[in-house]
Amino acid sequence: MPASADRTPGPTPGLPAVENALGPLSADGTPGPPSAEREPVKRVSVERVLRQAVAEGILGPGQPVAGFIDVRGVRESVAGLHAAFTRVPDVLHTFAVKACSLVPVLRLLRETGMGCEVASPGELRLALDAGFPPERIVLDAPAKTRREIAQALALGVALNADNLDELDRIDALRPPGCASVLGLRVNPQVGGGAIEAMSTATRHSKFGVALGDPGARERVVEAFARRPWLTRLHAHVGSQGCPLPLIAEGLAAAYRLAEEINERAGRRQVGSLDLGGGLPVNFADDRTLPTYADYVAALDAAEPGLLGGRYRIVTEFGRSLLAKNGFVAAVVEYVKDAGGRRVALTHAGAHIATRTVFMPEAWPLRASAYGPDGGPKRAPVLRQDVAGPCCFAGDVVAHDRALPELAEGDLVVLHDTGAYYFSTPWAYNSLPRPAVYGCAEAGGRIVFATVRRAQTLREISEESGLAHADALVGPLTGARPPC
Repeated sequence: MPASADRTPGPTPGLPAVENALGPLSADGTPGPPSAEREPVKRVSVERVLRQAVAEGILGPGQPVAGFIDVRGVRESVAGLHAAFTRVPDVLHTFAVKACSLVPVLRLLRETGMGCEVASPGELRLALDAGFPPERIVLDAPAKTRREIAQALALGVALNADNLDELDRIDALRPPGCASVLGLRVNPQVGGGAIEAMSTATRHSKFGVALGDPGARERVVEAFARRPWLTRLHAHVGSQGCPLPLIAEGLAAAYRLAEEINERAGRRQVGSLDLGGGLPVNFADDRTLPTYADYVAALDAAEPGLLGGRYRIVTEFGRSLLAKNGFVAAVVEYVKDAGGRRVALTHAGAHIATRTVFMPEAWPLRASAYGPDGGPKRAPVLRQDVAGPCCFAGDVVAHDRALPELAEGDLVVLHDTGAYYFSTPWAYNSLPRPAVYGCAEAGGRIVFATVRRAQTLREISEESGLAHADALVGPLTGARPPC
């Protein structure tokens, strides 16, 4: 069983040099005392990281692509989240594992005082392996099996049912003395943001009970009335592309529903509100906008009682904590001209930047050019495409960008990719998963720790059924063809 959340966390396995470089933590696990206003996050120099990575041979011709995570930046981003919620009496901040499903990163986040939000059996396993105690894990998913529900209930993991039928399954599976905090996800149907796929509170969203549908609100209230163990409401409006007022409007609606449920029950049945995550990330430049303080201000404006202490608050931030604390660096393998435009072919494409390749308008990434030694590229600026290695024409991560003219052996950096990029690559073309390194400054130099080593070709074959290579030419060889 994982260690108690009250125990002082020990050093993170796999990150010894990085952890020692950051110095002692405060009592709440943050680098320095919390405060209402904080300095901008101090991030490690990309140039210094690249120069050191090239010098150590972890980036270059033999290792043409890698992901890097700024450990101090992660700590400071979490500290900013804690600081923004300082006045909230009872709050559990959880990290959405899907944003960066790497065990050493999750262990680092656990040390900062975070809990963990999971959405699959695999993510639950990662959270447990990273050392999160079950009582600080929240399971959300729209299609949980009975087996997944039973496992969560047996462990004491908090669980948010996605629909009313799922409550019936919990009725049947919930063991005596179950320690899980159990909630229901609702969809306030307040509308969508600029990216439809990231908007989860639309009229036809697949998530939660649609509160505006005829009779739905009354059915939710009745569901709580029949189940005294149902004590949490969950809502998540969306993430990237969703403005703060829209997010706040949806969460205020959940607060009002909780008040109605408690009034009808004649007691404080709903004791906590899970507000989801969804703080958008500014991909245009280095600034962190909006901030967690902006988020809190938006909630206060929409519903002053929301963070006033009547309910325990749970958050599920992911991208906003990690995106700006990571980047991808890739070697330029070739350059060519096509139709009057320069094209630089690199080792970072759709297998790493999947969303950007398929939805470039919604997920644009900043790209920077560096020389083979990791220093800034000094060359005339030229409009050019930065493409990846995948075998389809659309594998372009930056279209018609003005960059110093790239050449073979140069490095391209894709910024703000600490979440949803190198941590969860796509296996298209059987391209290997890239290595990922934690980085920090120690003793005036950059030090690295391996978070995930690069995938080997043998491992690719093993994942592709190597152990069963003869399965279709052995016992089935003499089988009669279908009629």
